[in-house]
Amino acid sequence: MQLNLTKPICFFDLETTGINITNDRIVEISILKVYPNGKEETYTQRVNPTIPIPPDVTLVHGISDEDIAGKPTFNEISKEVYQMIKDSDLGGFNSNRFDIPLLAEEMLRADVDFDMKNRQSIDVQTIFHKMEQRTLSAAYKFYCEKNLDNAHSAEADTLATYEVLKAQLDRYEDLENDADFLAEFSSRKKFADFAGFIAYNKDGVECFSFGKHKGKLVTDVLEKEPGYFGWLLNADFPLYTKKVLTAIKLRAFNNKLL
Repeated sequence: MQLNLTKPICFFDLETTGINITNDRIVEISILKVYPNGKEETYTQRVNPTIPIPPDVTLVHGISDEDIAGKPTFNEISKEVYQMIKDSDLGGFNSNRFDIPLLAEEMLRADVDFDMKNRQSIDVQTIFHKMEQRTLSAAYKFYCEKNLDNAHSAEADTLATYEVLKAQLDRYEDLENDADFLAEFSSRKKFADFAGFIAYNKDGVECFSFGKHKGKLVTDVLEKEPGYFGWLLNADFPLYTKKVLTAIKLRAFNNKLL
């Protein structure tokens, strides 16, 4: 089954120096852009993370410091990556919780104003876990009846993710072939930021999801405790979380002026 698209979608996968969204870096990125007319465009690039790749991480994806020596930094490729994805929804395997948040951090470090305001995200892993509770290799075997060779290669994982989603649409009649539906179905708890520090309450208003102010409205806390905002900006929180907090604060300030 082909995807029913009204705009392009970019399936992508990252290989990284680790799993810390704030501190780790990309060592390989692969993107498969699918257009509404079925046209496909690919992009794969090894990246110099500018920090060492731990040996135990190299054992997972097979990329060592020697492999990325002389490769461009993410800052150097950030503009071409953004040009490829700027008009697209995003898709991946565990992308909502890892790949998109980490990509956002890299983009913001490169001074590219990346956000998800006008795009959907389809997490194929979430659909898979809701339906079958397994991993990408098992999903590929289960849905596509193929073995996933070169697992943890960004390109192989990206192509497999795309094939699994199409097979999921063929298998499950209750899955709608629509990006909005798939994004909603593959989403978890709604957060204003990628890392989950700012959640939406039942009324759709941003509130803190951690610490001493857990459950409190962000606007109320920032108004009653202005020093907390400064602490958040200087603490070790993801850049995208800080961007969201700043936008909330500016929105509240502008509302007061109206």
